[in-house]
Amino acid sequence: MDVSYRTTLELDKIIARAVQLCTCAETKEMMRAIEPFATTEEERYALTQTNAINALLLKNGSPRFGAVHEVRRVVAHAAKGGILSMGELLEIAAALRNFSGLAQWYGLTDHDMLPTDDLFFALAPQPVLEKQIGECIISPEEMADTASVTLRDLRRKIRATEDSIRTKLDAIIKNSTTNKFLQDAVVSIRNGRYVVPVRAEYRGEVGGVIHDVSSTGSTVFVEPTAVVEANARIMQLHAQEQEEITRILTAFSGQVASLEPQFSYSYDAMLQIDLLLAKARLAVEQNAFMPQVNDSCRFALKKARHPLIDKKKVVPVDIALGEKYDTLVITGPNTGGKTVTLKTIGLLSLMAQCGLHIPADGGSAVRVFRRVLADVGDEQSIEQSLSTFSAHMSNIVQILKEVDDHSLLLFDELGAGTDPVEGAALAIAIIQEARNQGALIAATTHYAELKTFAMTTAGVENASCEFDVQTLRPTYRLLIGIPGKSNAFAISRR
Repeated sequence: MDVSYRTTLELDKIIARAVQLCTCAETKEMMRAIEPFATTEEERYALTQTNAINALLLKNGSPRFGAVHEVRRVVAHAAKGGILSMGELLEIAAALRNFSGLAQWYGLTDHDMLPTDDLFFALAPQPVLEKQIGECIISPEEMADTASVTLRDLRRKIRATEDSIRTKLDAIIKNSTTNKFLQDAVVSIRNGRYVVPVRAEYRGEVGGVIHDVSSTGSTVFVEPTAVVEANARIMQLHAQEQEEITRILTAFSGQVASLEPQFSYSYDAMLQIDLLLAKARLAVEQNAFMPQVNDSCRFALKKARHPLIDKKKVVPVDIALGEKYDTLVITGPNTGGKTVTLKTIGLLSLMAQCGLHIPADGGSAVRVFRRVLADVGDEQSIEQSLSTFSAHMSNIVQILKEVDDHSLLLFDELGAGTDPVEGAALAIAIIQEARNQGALIAATTHYAELKTFAMTTAGVENASCEFDVQTLRPTYRLLIGIPGKSNAFAISRR
């Protein structure tokens, strides 16, 4: 299907909102790349999956679910023998927490078999590993003392040795004999060793090893002889601490590697559930329902509402095509809602084909279209030197090349922009050609000739957007079977 429908019918805006309702970055990309399903079975199954998650969402509330990112890559690295970092292990724990949270959410209430059961059954929580990682790793840079007995003992020794060093250095700082050689009464660290700042001119008065010099050269940082051995001990203990941390990370990485390939199945299921949760949340937001999917060529929208118009202001319309008539000619005044009606037909059909519920009453029915072809809006191009009429005709020529019996055609102001008599004749010819190919058609017009054509041609029906002549305001109601008036004189007189 040609992607121009995304912007012409504003499906891109609906998808953008659904993207915002996704939790994981990978799911957002999946939602952005979503395409209409090509078969009735696929569309029907996708809608029932959305409906199942929507029902769970309404009964159980939102599940415990947090954002994770590219965890499959992390697991694959572990499976190849790689050692995972603390940050990567925390991502693993977050994914496992999602698995358990979704599994628990699914079982909160009793329900019959659902079309999403296979997704939830694919989830394989690992509560023991999830808990161990959470208890052992505090942050991407810090491991808890309790991660192992050895690590706890090493850190206790490090703290004890540090305390003894500080005690000795404090004695030097507070000693009246030595403190006059110091630049400041502070203890700092250079190259991993505790040092004191000594004035350069007194560098020989404080015995020890010089580790650094200030940028001005006025201060040297000396490791006093009294703490050299303790500092060396600290370095040794830190090296042993890092070895123990690496050992723990290696052990965790091995546990993660052993989860494959089940982890990948669970992760894919989690992303699919996240996608369905976004669709379900959008349905709740739009007060949308699951339509029926017809095997036949007909569709009928009951009290359909354009989802981008304020719910408090939008006027629902009933629209049907494919049963008693295959073509709808919509007339009425400017700003009366004709174009919105066209876009509602196309947008709701596409939403349903993407597995999204539609803002229309229950009992609405849709069908699968292989192509949704629309000529809507002013396509005049200064760069290409095309007039409005020429631009529309170029678009329509392309549409007629692509049209078939699985197409929905939407024409806005068909034949406008040229001589009215020729424009009306051309519009009728275009409609007849598309009908000969078996397409369903909705077209807006101001031409009286098209109203007559609809009244006298089997399979073509008039519709009008109602207009209140007294208030000179459109009501936005769609009246099927009644041709509308442009009301140009009434509007101009007012």
